[in-house]
Amino acid sequence: MTNPEVPGPVVRTVAGSVRGRREDGLTVFRGIPFAGAPVGEARFAAPRPVRAWDGTREAYAFGPPPPQDLGIAGAAGVLDAPEGDDWLTANVWTPAPDPAARRPVMVWIYGGAYKLGHSGSPGYDARRIAADGDLVVVTFNYRVGMEGFARIDGAPANRGLLDQVAALEWVRDNIAAFGGDPDRVTVFGESAGAGSIASLMAMPRAAGLFHRAIAQSVPGAFYSDELARDLGAALAAELGLRPTVADLAAVDPGQLVKAGQSLAPKMPGCVDRWGRAAPTVTPYSPVVDGDVLPATPWQALASGASPDVDLIVGHNRDENRLFTAMAGRLGQIGEERARAALGLYAPGGEAAYRAAYPGVSANDLYERVQTDWIFAMPSLHLAEAHLAGGGRAYVYELTWPAPADGGALGACHALDVPLLFGTFQADAGLLVFGGAEPSPEALALSSRFRSSWTAFARTGDPGWPAYDTQRRLVQVLDAEPVVAPYPEEASRRLWEGHEFGALPLLG
Repeated sequence: MTNPEVPGPVVRTVAGSVRGRREDGLTVFRGIPFAGAPVGEARFAAPRPVRAWDGTREAYAFGPPPPQDLGIAGAAGVLDAPEGDDWLTANVWTPAPDPAARRPVMVWIYGGAYKLGHSGSPGYDARRIAADGDLVVVTFNYRVGMEGFARIDGAPANRGLLDQVAALEWVRDNIAAFGGDPDRVTVFGESAGAGSIASLMAMPRAAGLFHRAIAQSVPGAFYSDELARDLGAALAAELGLRPTVADLAAVDPGQLVKAGQSLAPKMPGCVDRWGRAAPTVTPYSPVVDGDVLPATPWQALASGASPDVDLIVGHNRDENRLFTAMAGRLGQIGEERARAALGLYAPGGEAAYRAAYPGVSANDLYERVQTDWIFAMPSLHLAEAHLAGGGRAYVYELTWPAPADGGALGACHALDVPLLFGTFQADAGLLVFGGAEPSPEALALSSRFRSSWTAFARTGDPGWPAYDTQRRLVQVLDAEPVVAPYPEEASRRLWEGHEFGALPLLG
């Protein structure tokens, strides 16, 4: 059992000293500021250096979460953190804060549709990863929603990504004191966290801050500057304001969250204006602004943006079923919805998908094209772009079905998170495991995730062959993991040659 009452050693960071706690054989530090509070004059600005402090700061509690929408099922009520403005904090799990240890470092970037997430959520308890891998794990907060990703005149784009760069700079400057090796840093993240990692690989500001990357379920939605500005104007209009720093800087952060909540249900009716972005019901994504993010990750990597960063990238077989289930429509999609989805997303049109999947029901065609466009094909294409730019990539697909609802969710979105962290009774784990205790099969697969991910962080080799465009070998993660040619061959062929560009403003 964790004993939260055992004080740990003191570590000196660049800004001041922090004391952690000994827990389960590890030393854990929580709530260490890596940048100044982004409020007041710093509101909507790039992150600023943290102010140094005197004495020793007790790093016992997670910092406050950034302002966010907690309306997603399973997320409300899980945050147990103080209120306050110091949103930009980091947490460290280390076997021992010995500067001579030089252990590999893994840095987690959470997902949440770029509108929610908190490093203190119970599902991101990194003790098992740090202990099983004998390495240092860092998690941190970054701004989400309007604070982090809305396009606002007078503010830099992609402030949430800039927060991530600041956190990685903090790791570079401080992690040796916690027993980590700043020259062996692996970033890993899921969903919006994976999209963030893909962005970081394309960003000049992030060059050299990490050496390996693991991107779990990379989203395909990146916004053009024109689309982002129009969405930013629509968000501000929900408050009767203009999308400017002058109008928005004095607005309570909670009101900005409500603006996103108000706009989201209106978005599906704006396909003629916002195209593929409209049905996502989130007005936030990384913006290809030409400065912070010069190009989409697929374009940047194919051009050789990060050839020295080894990459694991993959997805879950049935990603979209989680969202269908959350909408109360699992297994209930008819021809009308399937036809609309195929018309909007399928490269080559509806007929091409129907020909590639003969005899497949409308429901399953809907699930397939939704999974393909938003996660599966963006993930696979990221690997292929990285290869084209001179990099090395390892690809996986998770096919083991989630136990909840009698397996009806399949290998759905977010299933990989509790498997990786071993947090079956928290956050996403509650959704996909349904509150049940993990089976021996689940525990074995969970251990496999951690051993592969930590081996990659340590050596660059996760235990299966690197991907190439001849054999296309991938790690299939199931009750009996196997290495096999990429399983979704029909979808791969349908999307062959498709370019994942920044989503445009249509009108």
